[in-house]
Amino acid sequence: MIALKHFNQLDNDAAAALIAPCVAIPMWAAALVQGRPYVDLPALLSAARETAQAWGEAELAQALSAHPRIGEKPGGQQAHAALSRQEQGAVNASDAQLAQALREGNARYETRFGRIFLIRAKGRSGEEVLAALEQRLKNSDAQEVAESLAQLREITLLRLEGAISE
Repeated sequence: MIALKHFNQLDNDAAAALIAPCVAIPMWAAALVQGRPYVDLPALLSAARETAQAWGEAELAQALSAHPRIGEKPGGQQAHAALSRQEQGAVNASDAQLAQALREGNARYETRFGRIFLIRAKGRSGEEVLAALEQRLKNSDAQEVAESLAQLREITLLRLEGAISE
C-alpha cells in the first residue's frame, strides 16, 4: 500500500503500474493518473468511480481477460492473479461438492452469456457466490451486462482502496 501523497508524486508510468492490477482496463488507470494530484482519498475514489461509470461491454470483455473463473485457483504470478487469490479465499477453501457445483454453474453461465461469471467474492462465502450465480443465470442479457459491470466496479474500487491509503 502506498500513501496518496506518494501516488500523487510518482511519475506517470509508476503511478499507472501501481493501480493497473485493480482492473485490466489501461484507459481507466491512465485517466486516474492524468487526474492527479488528488486532495484526499475520497477525491481519488470519486474520480475512479466516475471514470468506471463509462465502462461498457468492451471494457467488461477487456477486464475479464485477467479474471479467473470463480472458485478456481487463479494461476500465474501477475498482480491480478494475486488479488484474485486473496479475494476468493473463502470460495477456494470450500468443499468438493461446492467446488463441483461452482464448476457446473460456471459452465452454464459461460454457455448462456458467453463470458465468465464475475462477482465480488471478497466477504462472501462459497455458498453465497453459488446462490448469486444461480440467480444471475435467470437475468436477461442486458441485465447481466449491467450486473457484471456493477460487480467489476465494486472489485476495482475495493482493490484501489487496498492499494492507496490516505
